[in-house]
Amino acid sequence: MSRNSPLEISRALVAALSTQMFRYYEDRIPQDASVLVVSNHRSFMDALILMAALSSPIRFACHHYMGQVPVMREIVTGQLGCFPLEETQNRQQSFFSQSQVLLQSKQMVGVFPEGTEPMVKFTLPNMLGEFQRGFAHLALRADVQDLAILPIAIASLEEVNTSGFPLRLLSLFDPSEPLFNQAGWHPLVFYRRVAVLIGRPYWITPQHKKKYHGKQARTVVAELTEHCHGEISDLLRQGCY
Repeated sequence: MSRNSPLEISRALVAALSTQMFRYYEDRIPQDASVLVVSNHRSFMDALILMAALSSPIRFACHHYMGQVPVMREIVTGQLGCFPLEETQNRQQSFFSQSQVLLQSKQMVGVFPEGTEPMVKFTLPNMLGEFQRGFAHLALRADVQDLAILPIAIASLEEVNTSGFPLRLLSLFDPSEPLFNQAGWHPLVFYRRVAVLIGRPYWITPQHKKKYHGKQARTVVAELTEHCHGEISDLLRQGCY
């Protein structure tokens, strides 16, 4: 797989699905820097949309089960360049180590800090769940120069919703995920028209890292998490008109 293949595939799939995409504030995309993309997440199309919007391949951290399901594994990891998280006991360390190597080589890394829940339950386009803080710890801990966190809102303007497959089917591939051990179907969201609104980047400075490795770790992690959540929330309100 060439480094640009995920971008080419993403553009082709977005075009094949006849999705109209509108991009706003592209001047905020950092240049010549390591970038950690943080976004809301409701659809299997989100990774494709973000790569097409940023005109760049993005190495997304994805759920463990995506690396276990035949065919899906080949598409997600082999064609789109995502890296599945490991099982629960090794998940955090694996995420940190893989992401740091990618960021050091100036590859964009993408995370969806709402976790699994918005993907297994139907949510409205303007809703934003609570953020897990792993991405903030990564940004403050990683040995990476010129690192920017880039919050992005994916605002659905028109979509089609359907059901994909039983949630319990996924528990065969990841029995450690409690959200898969319930009745119901995995929703599938197809965007017809979607706005991608790019937020203000949050640059990691030596002062941030000094606070993180000192006695203010909790404070600086909360500040970074709240900046990204607030930025995406504001952009969603702007985009979901």
